[in-house]
Amino acid sequence: MFKATVIVKRKPAILDPQGKAAQQGAKLLGFENVRNTRIGKFIEFDILTDDKTQAEKEVESYCEKLLTNPLIEDFEYKLTQVQ
Repeated sequence: MFKATVIVKRKPAILDPQGKAAQQGAKLLGFENVRNTRIGKFIEFDILTDDKTQAEKEVESYCEKLLTNPLIEDFEYKLTQVQ
């Protein structure tokens, strides 16, 4: 079995209103050195196979078909084998 950890981010060219709001809040709170805030999603799930290649294919397909909008979001993932 593998534990999949996925990070979804908006593509760099896509506006991030939530990140913009956080950036403005940081400035109002006195965080003068904070720049370029972008907010994404963190997702974890299990893949019930011991075949790493199959697990990678399933994670990529799941992300492309359900967890992300490929037009505006990119994803990266990490697989960790667990007992």
